[in-house]
Amino acid sequence: MTLDDLRVFVAVCRAGSLSAVARELSCTQSAVSQHVKRLEKEVGLGLLERHARGVVPTPAGRILRAAAADGIGALDQALRRLGDLARGESGSVRVTTGATSVRHFMAAAIVDFRRAHPQVSLEFQTVSSSRSCFEALAAHDLDLAWITMGAPERGIELRPVVELPWVLAVRDDDPLAAGSSAGPEDLRASAQLILPPEHSTSRAHLDERFAELGLTKGPASGTGIADWDTAVHLAELGLGHAVVPDLPGLRRPGGAPSPGLTLLPVPCLPPLQVGWAVRRWSALSPLARTFADFVGRSCPGVRPEDAGPEHREPIG
Repeated sequence: MTLDDLRVFVAVCRAGSLSAVARELSCTQSAVSQHVKRLEKEVGLGLLERHARGVVPTPAGRILRAAAADGIGALDQALRRLGDLARGESGSVRVTTGATSVRHFMAAAIVDFRRAHPQVSLEFQTVSSSRSCFEALAAHDLDLAWITMGAPERGIELRPVVELPWVLAVRDDDPLAAGSSAGPEDLRASAQLILPPEHSTSRAHLDERFAELGLTKGPASGTGIADWDTAVHLAELGLGHAVVPDLPGLRRPGGAPSPGLTLLPVPCLPPLQVGWAVRRWSALSPLARTFADFVGRSCPGVRPEDAGPEHREPIG
């Protein structure tokens, strides 16, 4: 029994004629009859009865016709949807990331992608840890995860997209605001550093570099935050000095920070790499790859020279 056998049988039941179906399919009446005979041999029952005006299904034939018609309709719909997916015309793209990543990294890409693919659904799931990202990817619940690059994770492929330099966000009336950059001595002298949460990838990135610089006081006395926007807001309120990546959207058009805030480069801290984590790039749908490319093209910043296997926790 083949799908073609079932298609021909349903067509014969609908037309009530072997010859009519033969003309429709541009084949011989004998070829149409062979399809029906294979089905009858498979089920062990007669499926068609001959009448003066053609053929009608037997009771067994009516059972098979109803089931085959429903199944073929569902299969045809599925094949059309698969064709749309292959052409990138419909479907969905499911992304997980931190709370502020969509605003800082994906806003322009989402608008452009939506204009290019209006029938595609974009779904975002906010998480607070890299472990949550990897568990969701492993469970096949998501297509893409936007993360901070860190230690390799088994079964996850990574693609760094952009490198972000670190800045120290301080109020304009802070004494540090008069400088052109912040060095180790400025970080050491800060009474209250606002840092990423403990156990986060970005915090581990900073702690390692702080240790190399002998800045054990800063991280130990720092204030932890849940996302970068909160860190900047706390700095605006004068509650400390925020160590944050120079995120897209952190500055106003023209490159200036928010009024009342100064962003000092911190050249002693190596840039932070961010990008995509997936189960397997070769298995991504065309739509997911297209969205990832849209984000990559719209993301300002320095592209990492080495796109090696690194990953970490969601930004924000």
